[in-house]
Amino acid sequence: MAAAVVGVSLKRSVPGVTLWAAARQVSGGGGYISERVGGWVCRGAQTAAAAAPASQAVAPRIKTFAIYRWDPDKPGDKPHMQTYEIDLNKCGSMVLDALIKIKNEMDSTLTFRRSCREGICGSCAMNINGGDTPACTQRIDTNLISKIFFVFLFYKVIEPYLKKRDESNQGKEQYLQSIEDREKLDGLYECILCACCSTSCPSYWWNGDKYLGPAVLMQAYRWMIDSRDDYTEERLAQLEDPFSLYRCHTIMNCTKTCPKGLNPGKAIAEIKKMMATYKEKAVSA
Repeated sequence: MAAAVVGVSLKRSVPGVTLWAAARQVSGGGGYISERVGGWVCRGAQTAAAAAPASQAVAPRIKTFAIYRWDPDKPGDKPHMQTYEIDLNKCGSMVLDALIKIKNEMDSTLTFRRSCREGICGSCAMNINGGDTPACTQRIDTNLISKIFFVFLFYKVIEPYLKKRDESNQGKEQYLQSIEDREKLDGLYECILCACCSTSCPSYWWNGDKYLGPAVLMQAYRWMIDSRDDYTEERLAQLEDPFSLYRCHTIMNCTKTCPKGLNPGKAIAEIKKMMATYKEKAVSA
């Protein structure tokens, strides 16, 4: 299916706010959320509005969503703006509610990632008002972009799971670690992979096909320092090129934007320190 890039400008009687969203279109709508779920949310708002007595009727609150779209699978297709008007009295209060309403009731070709609607899974992470955050926790007065083209590809490459050289006891006994070693993982395992940090990083904007980005690098570091893992040196060797790690210039947008309050910038700095030691050992060997 085609990838869709969505940008939305919200306008009322005051100057609008620009809402950007880049989303991957998934075939068959599979795996993320039933379209009916979003329908229930919007229909619930509509039912409540319809049930209100005429004397309590309120004036429509119309916002115009000017959506920036582009289909790379159509030869010669160029980015263009497409507008939708929504009465906020008949829609939920969050940005994700508005996008689901547009998709369900106005244009089914509009596609974006979403799942839990509770700010937990990170699927609907988008750039809102210049900062990245889950759309399901962001109120409509603001705005959105979600650019996660290579995040999950690189996440797979770093092999984010425990690796043991001797697997003869796998499944037969627990791999224990000390309280101190366990505490080293605090601030890393809580990552929900929303990729807000990566999509807020200027280095990732320009080198997203080569630079692993803050989200993936923090996960790589999480396994590098796990005392139960036996492949730290191999994990470091995997990053030994000009782009995978060293495109980070410590701008720290990643840390500022993390909805969980984590510090990907620090994790990347720690990997660079480990890399220096690793290189010294390689040279001496």
